[in-house]
Amino acid sequence: MLKQPVLPDESSHPFWERYQLTPNNAVLLLQCAILFILVVMPLGVIIYKSFFDRDGLYVGLANYVAYFSDSTLTSSIFNSLFIAVIATSITLVTASLYAFALTSSRIPLKGFFKVVALLPILAPSLLPAISLVYLFGNQGILKALLGDLEIYGPLGIVMGYCFWLFPAALMIMISAFRGLDARLFEASRSLGASPLKTFYFVMLPSLRIGLVSTVLIAFTNVMTDFGIPKVIGGSYNMMALDVYKQIIGQQNFSMGAVVSLLLVIPAVISFTIDRLQKKSQSRMQHQDIRPYLSGKNKGLTIALFVFCALIAGFMLLVTGTAIFASFVQYWPYDMTLGLSHYNFEYVDGGWNSYFNSLKLAFAVSIFGTLFIFLAAFTSQRLRGYEFLKNTIQGFALLPMAIPGLVLGLAYIFFFNDRANPLSFLYGTMYILILSTIIHYYTVPHLTAVAAIKQLPIQLDNAARSLGVSLPKTLWKVYIPVCLPAIFDISVYLFVTAMTTVSAAIFLYTPDTILASVSILNMDDAGDTAAAAAMGSLVLISSMIIKLVHWLCTRALLQRTQAWRQFNQ
Repeated sequence: MLKQPVLPDESSHPFWERYQLTPNNAVLLLQCAILFILVVMPLGVIIYKSFFDRDGLYVGLANYVAYFSDSTLTSSIFNSLFIAVIATSITLVTASLYAFALTSSRIPLKGFFKVVALLPILAPSLLPAISLVYLFGNQGILKALLGDLEIYGPLGIVMGYCFWLFPAALMIMISAFRGLDARLFEASRSLGASPLKTFYFVMLPSLRIGLVSTVLIAFTNVMTDFGIPKVIGGSYNMMALDVYKQIIGQQNFSMGAVVSLLLVIPAVISFTIDRLQKKSQSRMQHQDIRPYLSGKNKGLTIALFVFCALIAGFMLLVTGTAIFASFVQYWPYDMTLGLSHYNFEYVDGGWNSYFNSLKLAFAVSIFGTLFIFLAAFTSQRLRGYEFLKNTIQGFALLPMAIPGLVLGLAYIFFFNDRANPLSFLYGTMYILILSTIIHYYTVPHLTAVAAIKQLPIQLDNAARSLGVSLPKTLWKVYIPVCLPAIFDISVYLFVTAMTTVSAAIFLYTPDTILASVSILNMDDAGDTAAAAAMGSLVLISSMIIKLVHWLCTRALLQRTQAWRQFNQ
């Protein structure tokens, strides 16, 4: 009888033989180092700074005690929670009904309703707040509709957030409704279940993951955004606004660090819950799903059409008001149209801020897409140490739990330090590019990972057996197959770079001021019309890029993605 060969015991090998720095491991280690420097280290510095006063003296927990002893500051916690609950609830209900109408009903004009509902993604969060001021402010043309209610405060903040959060909630819920299996509803009806029982026992469990994700994302965005309450909040204070006031208004960086860390708590909790509940998603997915379509109920169809028309009308009203107001000479007394507000001659940043945003957006789109896709590819397909791959994955998910304001303040502490070899980046466009890529890193990374996982791992084994190098496999196979995801990542990064304000508000200089920051400064100075004009430029630019992106890639995708239709 032949004896089985005895395999060598790797644990008996010396350390330097078991952990050799191969080229693959060197690449993985380099990516880990880059993400560690740009994500983890700045957060460590902001935690460190929270234990020192504004003079640089160590005070321990004194800053935290001072924060919770100030009733003005602590009231912002309850204000933020109140607004977050109200805005999240309204957005969840409206986005769910709208998504049901687009996916599972028989209403006409579905494409039109979907395009209109996604418009807020292309505009800064400041733009809806400015539009609401024109509509319902002291000189608003619809102010009479509010009666004795005041737009400057909780009402205006909630309306602004509902407008701004709606597209993200809608996309999540559309995906959730597309996962409904019609066979489950048929089985429920055949068993004699009432529509209410079918809704409670069939539809809600199938939508659970989408509903929870919508709530967590909406809640976190409300807690961490400061643009809308800054424009339309009046004297109503919120936590994110506290960070802005402490840093910009009082130059109290230590207290700003304390409030920033408190902002991280709800973001981390929401992120953790979302990741945990998504682990069960695979168990609820079916390989063969029959899309659910509601029955031919004329009353339901009319009701859903009217609902979608009202929501779309509100979206067009808010968006159109900002664009129209940017051409009005003096709202509401002189409604003649002109281009004087687009002059930007006497406003902060002027046209330079707009062109700076374009530079930032193109740089983030190109370099961000390249780095994120390569990082996702190496973490999924490169043969190397698993702990390095897992570390890259962990670092890639971390930015989703870091609010933009916190990241911007962390970059101030980290890069504005002469002892840091990277301090030369501070005050340049490069730090804005880095902060924007890191701030929005997680969603493109997950998109790239999902696209790469479509290809079986056996493909790499076959390529190696044929002597094809990994870079050639990447260029000839992975990139063509993943082109839809790559294009989605690039346009996502472009639009977010054009509209971002939270991280950039702490990092810009007079030479690198962005359009979104200029909007905030113009509104502060009382030049609301110029702010609306700049916001309209950002919106129109994002729409043009989105349209060009669709036109340019349509033919290319038909050539490179024909195999998908063939397989279907």
